Amino acid sequence: MLALTALTLSHFRSHLRAEMHLDGRPVAIHGNNGAGKTNILEAVSLFSPGRGLRRASAADMARQPEALGWKLKGELRAPSQAYEVETWSEGGNARQVKIDNKSASQVALGQVARVVWLIPAMDRLWIEAAEGRRRFLDRIALSFEPSHAEASLAYEKAMRERNRLLKEQIRDAAWYRVLEDRMAAAGHRIHAARVQAVDFLQLAQAEAETAFPAAELELMQSEGSMPASEEDFREALEESRFRDLAAGRTLVGPHRTDLIGTYRTKGVPAKDCSTGEQKALLVSLILANARALAQREGAPPILLLDEVAAHLDAGRRAALYDEICALGAQAWMTGTGPELFMELGGRAQVLEVAETGGISEVREAG
Repeated sequence: MLALTALTLSHFRSHLRAEMHLDGRPVAIHGNNGAGKTNILEAVSLFSPGRGLRRASAADMARQPEALGWKLKGELRAPSQAYEVETWSEGGNARQVKIDNKSASQVALGQVARVVWLIPAMDRLWIEAAEGRRRFLDRIALSFEPSHAEASLAYEKAMRERNRLLKEQIRDAAWYRVLEDRMAAAGHRIHAARVQAVDFLQLAQAEAETAFPAAELELMQSEGSMPASEEDFREALEESRFRDLAAGRTLVGPHRTDLIGTYRTKGVPAKDCSTGEQKALLVSLILANARALAQREGAPPILLLDEVAAHLDAGRRAALYDEICALGAQAWMTGTGPELFMELGGRAQVLEVAETGGISEVREAG
């Protein structure tokens, strides 16, 4: 299995110092609002590539008012071996990573740990702008293919440079050609990873008997279809230059993709479903992501489920806990009170978080 067996937070958010020793079971964390529960989940999310579940800057994660920087240490048990992982930031600089006391990239971090999350900010996924759905899908794609982050960064960098040329009305074809080559290569990789992620999710939902509704997923472009090959994409960018010059920005590519969801058995677009149904569809996709990773990697990812229990009725809550335990996943879950985790019984390790004088304290619950 994949699990953290120890976690230490130092000067991270509201936690001056917190040490947790874990036994691999799901972790149920309860405490009052503002006590620092979500901060623990954010710390765990930083054991994967990227900016974590809040998408915050490294400077924003430092405990205030000291602003000394922060450090996280974890002992990670993976199916084949154990790792000691450290990640930190000093003076608001970009975070650093060490694996087994050796400097490592965030891509390398993604190769040893898969972390998937569902947080309240994602509840509006189906009704917000397409950017949020792309970000959601990219996190899933990243869980299957850690190099997806590198492709995304390369694409964004090249597109920013191309957009600058467009805004300045530069018409030198040679300049565009260099940038479009880079965009075509990275953009094709991005699209392929997204298509693969959608296929994995569809299959994992179809093969499971679950209390949560399946979502039919479709990738759509705002204008036309995504070019089928790297060469097609390169040609599409070239052909679009005149339109793009008029608009002052790039109008074709994976940054124009949208993820469309449909409640499969009802045939109702996810955006038109009730709030409860939209939440259930999200839970279904997160569980499908975990199942697909378990089949592909030999172990489910670490799951982070912030305040998820409060928005589910008792039946679906019990079903969620049963599925997590059947998967053998270390799920980190938060809630305001222990009653939200009653259905777990002894299957979870329970922690309580309290806040005193602006400092969060973590202790084993009795």
